Amino acid sequence: MTVEHNLRSNFVFAPPEDNPAAWQAGLETFRDALERSFPDAFLEPNTSGLRDVPDLDFEIEVAPDVFVTGTAAMPAPDYAHVSVIDVTAHGAALFAKWLRDSYVPSPTSVRFLSSFVMENGDETPWPLPATGDATEIEAVLRRHLAATGAE
Repeated sequence: MTVEHNLRSNFVFAPPEDNPAAWQAGLETFRDALERSFPDAFLEPNTSGLRDVPDLDFEIEVAPDVFVTGTAAMPAPDYAHVSVIDVTAHGAALFAKWLRDSYVPSPTSVRFLSSFVMENGDETPWPLPATGDATEIEAVLRRHLAATGAE
């Protein structure tokens, strides 16, 4: 099945289930990493109304004219998940490469899901490739979307 290049989805990136502290994450460290890599980033701290948990909304330009909007949440000490919202596989791949290569301490510590998978009742995360460029990550994200039957 071919997944359209303009298909938009939400993607959630998280540490391995068996090691939720693998990222050694915190809202401050995530905000600082975004500011270093994306000096023009829009960053807004919030508290999630659903769980009364601090989070950070962000919008960054991951490539010329490619913007990614998302939320980083830290629902428990040393645990994080980052959602990117209404994004193409291309934009998600650019963000995922930055997350893997510039924020998390180990490139093997990132897993992801898309809203399409979750809407189909499958909450099994896929591992993000530990190596490769954004094009290779995009191919994995597209395979993930295609596996759900999204078109």
